[in-house]
Amino acid sequence: MKQDIHVAHSPDSDDAFMFYALATKKIDTGGLNYIHTLSDIETLNQKAMKGEYEVSAVSFHAYAYMADKYALLSCGASMGKNYGPVVVSGKPMRPEGLVNATVAIPGTFTTAFLALRLFEPEIQYSVVAFDRILDEVRRGKYDAGLLIHEGQLTYRELGLYKVLDLGEWWLKQTSLPLPLGGNVIRRDLGKNMMERVAQDIRKSIQYGLDHREEAMAYAVQFSRGLDTQRVDRFIGMYVNDLTLDYGAEGKQAVRKLLHEAYKKKIIPERVALEFV
Repeated sequence: MKQDIHVAHSPDSDDAFMFYALATKKIDTGGLNYIHTLSDIETLNQKAMKGEYEVSAVSFHAYAYMADKYALLSCGASMGKNYGPVVVSGKPMRPEGLVNATVAIPGTFTTAFLALRLFEPEIQYSVVAFDRILDEVRRGKYDAGLLIHEGQLTYRELGLYKVLDLGEWWLKQTSLPLPLGGNVIRRDLGKNMMERVAQDIRKSIQYGLDHREEAMAYAVQFSRGLDTQRVDRFIGMYVNDLTLDYGAEGKQAVRKLLHEAYKKKIIPERVALEFV
């Protein structure tokens, strides 16, 4: 009898690329049967806070509210080194101008919003579905919008302007990549099972990197209209050596992010990090 493990992640090309081998049974997972659930990141954050899935992709910001239930897997992180979520506007605007702007954000528990608050603690914002932000800013409903996902590559074609790249800003501040999202695993599975699942997910990411073309062909269907070249670029941005393993630099980046968030009272308590 196989044991079911529910894996929740976002319907994005980078996550699809990472989980391709697991979703299409390209790797042997022994007695484990992985069941995939796709949701936008803010929904995943909310469900993980309730401990709904055994494994989930979450924002590092949200992890501060679920560390009691989940440990971080040491693979599957999305980190931007000198790039990350982008704030865009309908008219040219300087980053300092954001203090007087209303920004459409994709969710209050996203790391993109955490980074924006580290940049400007007094930011005025409104929560908008991530895939509607570009249109709402273009229509002038909001002064600016915080882009996660593929919009980071397409906003110029819609006549929008870059105000601030939070990954660039973070690197200048810290010399570290900006950790955006990671995979978490429920602690109640026990040490052995947590390690088995971690190995399967790592194998899945490695398979995608080793068989890039077939994994890309699968991921393109999750790209919301991007051409293959751009999907390739987007996956290259967020599936890299730090995705296979955080390494010392990646772990330090997560610690620094959550430490700054605690220091500025954006999260309520210090987070002890444990990587499986």
